[in-house]
Amino acid sequence: MPGSSNAMKITFVTDTYTPQANGVATTLERLVNGLRERGHAVDVVRPAVLACDEEGLEVPSFGFPGYREVRFGFPMRLVLQSRWARQRPDVIYVATETPLGASAITAARALGIPAASGFHTNFQQYVAHYRMPLLERATLSYLRRVHNRSNCTFVPSDDVIAQLDAQGFENLQLLPKGVDTKLFSPKKRSSMLRRQWGVRPGGLVGLYVGRIAAEKNLPLVVEAFREIQRRIPDFRGVFVGDGPKLEELRREHPDFVFAGILRGEALAEHYASADLFVFPSLTETFGNVTLEAMASGLAVVAFDYAAARQHIEHGVNGFAAPFGDHKAFLELALDAACRDLGPVREAARDSARKVRWKKVVKRFEKQLEGLSQGIPAADPASVA
Repeated sequence: MPGSSNAMKITFVTDTYTPQANGVATTLERLVNGLRERGHAVDVVRPAVLACDEEGLEVPSFGFPGYREVRFGFPMRLVLQSRWARQRPDVIYVATETPLGASAITAARALGIPAASGFHTNFQQYVAHYRMPLLERATLSYLRRVHNRSNCTFVPSDDVIAQLDAQGFENLQLLPKGVDTKLFSPKKRSSMLRRQWGVRPGGLVGLYVGRIAAEKNLPLVVEAFREIQRRIPDFRGVFVGDGPKLEELRREHPDFVFAGILRGEALAEHYASADLFVFPSLTETFGNVTLEAMASGLAVVAFDYAAARQHIEHGVNGFAAPFGDHKAFLELALDAACRDLGPVREAARDSARKVRWKKVVKRFEKQLEGLSQGIPAADPASVA
């Protein structure tokens, strides 16, 4: 097997997976396929409603209140324990810490199977956006309890590790993310698509990609687009994604383009056909779209945390506003729109080309191998 002497049996447990269009699903698909390419046997426990062609157990699920597209798997401790007693994995990766994920950790502990968890989503911040602010503290307590029962928790960015460490989370390990620079490329730019958007030659396109949902700070996207539009009349704002706020945005801003959910080549074409990527979310653990936009040769405006902190050098390959400073964000978006973005876009592409999924998968493989051998998860400084 390439890069390893022992093939492992690995089980992923998750509430989201392809074909769902979100950063967690994309990341998990990359990790699963990457581990399989390196010779490991990987199955995926996931909700039955996900129409994916995958090996592994399908479980019943229910929708998140106010956002039915988000699914939570039912707790399946006894089913998983029986399944794993018959076909024992070497290591389990619990990617989502909902009832399904929590029950998987309990089942793994009962069988003495090492289990890692992943902190991919700031659920404690989400509940506040869905009119459940009183549950924020309880949600954080629940998340801490679930993660601390696993052997280690993988986190995609250093600043989130620092935040979780201060909140009592234990055994935190960095697992960075990569980007497909062949799929996401400036070469996918389409003049025909820009014409469909109503953009004249030399016009400017601002793009947002992500869930159209309350936790994404969408009013700031709209405000940024409007500020740019006042300065540059030949400007078009484009939204890619779906969610509970989509119809409201369409109704209130009919002049914007709403492309819906896109994947693969269609998504890559939309990225590359824009000029400026506006991403003001304050709830990310990483933000895959930041790297996808950079790989596509866009100038990114984001808050200085998560993916932006790791990969954006302010004024060189993108623009990073102080965390939570809405006024600064708007000023940066307007300034970026009014300048020559050529050098920034070239630098963004060059930066993204250094971030490879292959290296991320090899790092993850090494960490899982350590867990399967009873060694506490290492955080290797580098993996060749």
